Amino acid sequence: MRWWKTLGLAGLVGVAATGVVIARQERRRRAYTPDEVRERLHARLAAMPPGRETD
Repeated sequence: MRWWKTLGLAGLVGVAATGVVIARQERRRRAYTPDEVRERLHARLAAMPPGRETD
């Protein structure tokens, strides 16, 4: 039954490695330059209704 343990451990390592690759790709996709962040914040501020207080 040792080979079942080895197979299970290999599957677990594969799942973990896949998760790491996906997380890394997601971080790259969501990485914004400072100018992009500034533009997005200005757009959100412009979209707020007048008179609404920010917290």
